[in-house]
Amino acid sequence: MPTPFAAAGLTLANERRDFPEWHRGRPRYALWALDVDVAPVYQRVQAAQRHLAEFLLDDYQRQPHITLSLCGFPSDTPRHADDFGLDALRAQLDALRQARPEPFEMEIGALDSFTSAPYLTVGDAGGHIAALRRCLTGEAGGEPGFIYTPHVTVGLYADAWPTAAVQVRLDSFACAAPLRLRVTGVSLMAYAAGEIGGALGRMADYDFGSSDLQWGDGSFKLI
Repeated sequence: MPTPFAAAGLTLANERRDFPEWHRGRPRYALWALDVDVAPVYQRVQAAQRHLAEFLLDDYQRQPHITLSLCGFPSDTPRHADDFGLDALRAQLDALRQARPEPFEMEIGALDSFTSAPYLTVGDAGGHIAALRRCLTGEAGGEPGFIYTPHVTVGLYADAWPTAAVQVRLDSFACAAPLRLRVTGVSLMAYAAGEIGGALGRMADYDFGSSDLQWGDGSFKLI
């Protein structure tokens, strides 16, 4: 029986362009994520990119990470529904501090795919990632009907490729044992809204042990 991905028919074509109808001139988009940009994960992502190179959009620069929650466009004076301001950040920090998450272990595994992007699987037997996501999005868990799958994105598909053919390539990816990582906090990150697949910038880190938010280079602060 074909996998859901193989049965989808075609991948979704991504295109390298600005998206002014989405960002409306707002320069950056913020998200909460687990930073997994360490050598073993980076090397596995690079190997997967080489393995799928003919299918992928060129110049994908985003560092390995696991998205937990999309925040919106950082703004000191939010006006739009997808702006991200001080009140929203405070609510998320309050939820994290009340939940008091503890460090946990997770695994980065094999190659799989959404129709829009291939990814490395993430194993979290204790459900810690889902609990962190609930802290940041609320009990509803984000958009209605959206099924969250923790993952490490490898790249973006450049065209509408037959998924059955891509699945054959996915299945032939040689992958060693899962990579075990210890998680001790979460990171607030952002990317340039006009660049598809552009690099992530670290704005702040929240440490489980201290329950403190440590800002990065000072280029962006809400509190």
